[in-house]
Amino acid sequence: MKKSWVLAPLAAVGAVAARDVTQRDRAVLRNFPVLGRARYWLEAVGPELRQYIVAGNDEERPFSRDQRRWVYASAKLQNNYFGFGTDNDLEHSMGNIVLHHRTFGEAQPTHGAVGQEAKLPSAKVLGGPRGRRHAFRPHSVVNIAGMSFGSLSGNAVEAINRGAAQAGCLQNTGEGAVSPYHLNGGDLIFQIGTAYFGCRDEQGRFSMDRLKEQVARAPVRALEVKLSQGAKPGLGGVLPAAKVSQEIADTRGVPMGQDCLSPSRHAEFTDVDSMLDFVELLAAETGLPVGIKSAVGDLDFWRELTDLMERGDRGVDFVSIDGGEGGTGASPLVFTDSVSLPFRLGFARVYAEFARRGLHEDVTFIGAGKLGLPDNAIAAFALGADLVNVGREAMLAAGCIQAQKCHTGGCPTGVATQNQWLARGLDPVSKGERVANYVSTLRRDLLKVAETCGVQHPGLIGPNSVELLNTLADGRMLEEVYGYQPGWGYPSATDRSEIITIMERVDEEEAETEGPPETAEEGEPSDDIAGDLPDTEQ
Repeated sequence: MKKSWVLAPLAAVGAVAARDVTQRDRAVLRNFPVLGRARYWLEAVGPELRQYIVAGNDEERPFSRDQRRWVYASAKLQNNYFGFGTDNDLEHSMGNIVLHHRTFGEAQPTHGAVGQEAKLPSAKVLGGPRGRRHAFRPHSVVNIAGMSFGSLSGNAVEAINRGAAQAGCLQNTGEGAVSPYHLNGGDLIFQIGTAYFGCRDEQGRFSMDRLKEQVARAPVRALEVKLSQGAKPGLGGVLPAAKVSQEIADTRGVPMGQDCLSPSRHAEFTDVDSMLDFVELLAAETGLPVGIKSAVGDLDFWRELTDLMERGDRGVDFVSIDGGEGGTGASPLVFTDSVSLPFRLGFARVYAEFARRGLHEDVTFIGAGKLGLPDNAIAAFALGADLVNVGREAMLAAGCIQAQKCHTGGCPTGVATQNQWLARGLDPVSKGERVANYVSTLRRDLLKVAETCGVQHPGLIGPNSVELLNTLADGRMLEEVYGYQPGWGYPSATDRSEIITIMERVDEEEAETEGPPETAEEGEPSDDIAGDLPDTEQ
């Protein structure tokens, strides 16, 4: 009889453990059976703990609980509304965004109904102004930022690629080259970093032949020359030998078991003039649009670039500005906190250099740095961004719980790790669906805000529609804050006309959702104490 009292609980625990290890919905439970359930219990009582003891919903960083909850709920097509008013401290804090809605708009609302994917193509043709052979109009204004295989697990890269395919958006490979996990249907932007991974010869120098091989075997739509990134501008990087598996070595074209180094500077060019020669060589040999990615610091680079582009014979097709608040790469604290400008400030200064020379309408501007949240994205569009890239927000949709262990290899949900046991907890098929849901929901919300502002597309929202508040005492429009001149922040008149025509003829059927955000009557609301977070943070 005594044995049965002992064996029965052990059998129950064993049964729970067996279920946890074999299920595919929750990465934490799959990696830490039984024990992981304590995390969900803590999350369930988290709102009370934060309300009375720890912190408010809007205080956690880099993404607050409200922001993460919005991403998680959107990824599961759950109710992503919030009740009882804003948590933003409008009375005492500075920098809150307020969008100016319009009573009467330029067109009647025709999109953004419950469950619609809200297809939002770019207002500009990427590579069109410079006549690239493979110029194209991106199908989505929301795309996936550069995150390399090696920094992310293979399962995470595959999940994001599957999500990109379902949502019809682009995935940037990051500087780690095209891995097998990138080949699950999503279109790619191939990033060329300082180490030329995937397109380097045996001596580590750039190889055009190998780049062409990459382009031939994968759905690469554009090339991005990475100069720097917001998390660690001008720093370079090291993937320790212990993490350089045979799979990573084969993908990057480096020896297995040796430190994988990314220099801080490119070897193929040494100044702006030679960089433009390199850009034109890439475009001529591949026919693809070619752009650059950079964080923003010294503006002399941008002044020289725009001076040379003003001549008209050479130029980049797109510019990706990465804000200093970007953080998918691990870096020293001083780089994380104090090197490179935040997105809005850096982007506005770069955009102004192009606009003063009349080049802004011929270049596609891409922004990154916490722009996967609707209010930040709208501010980016108002400043002149044509596309926004999401990095950590896509990681959240794929399972990230903001454990902030990206630099340790111990990511508990298998996103930012090469530990095979941890990575196996992330099912790329189910998480791919969540990434797609998140991207589609973000696009839908952007479209709703555009219609609220009286225009057909978020790219048509200008800097005179967004205000930054200084507590409740004062507020200034973006055009005033950043010194924009009349007409800045918009596509050309031709591009505006074309995108309006495209948006007017888009007519989608509504997709099924579980508890649509606008009218959720069934299903679990995301702000229940019982918790959306425990069910979606995987």
